[in-house]
Amino acid sequence: QVQLVESGGGLVQAGGSLRLSCAASGRTFSSIGMGWFRQAPGKERDFVAAIPWTGITYYADSVRGRFTVSRDNTKNTVYLQMNSLKPEDTAVYYCAARSPSCSDYGCQLTVGGYDNWGQGTQVTVSS
Repeated sequence: QVQLVESGGGLVQAGGSLRLSCAASGRTFSSIGMGWFRQAPGKERDFVAAIPWTGITYYADSVRGRFTVSRDNTKNTVYLQMNSLKPEDTAVYYCAARSPSCSDYGCQLTVGGYDNWGQGTQVTVSS
């Protein structure tokens, strides 16, 4: 079991930046793949970014080039740096720990590939 706590959300104007943090405890963090998802009101939870234990990064097309996911294994923390924010980025952002059963590339891009979730942090981008 992994406990995850997100922070760093808030209200920002379009074009601005925010950095989300997700602190983890429980399983050995350095061996866990981590992901970021977001959910807007009335919509499904969507993949944003992933960073496996290898440090390779993956992004949704909608955020590639604007968002950067990183991890600091010494602090058991994963980050999501969000630049050039747009109103359509408004959502609750969740970090998640990859399930041990998720062993291929594809599953880490889906909600089903993760078995522990944080409580979420609200990001609101005004136009």
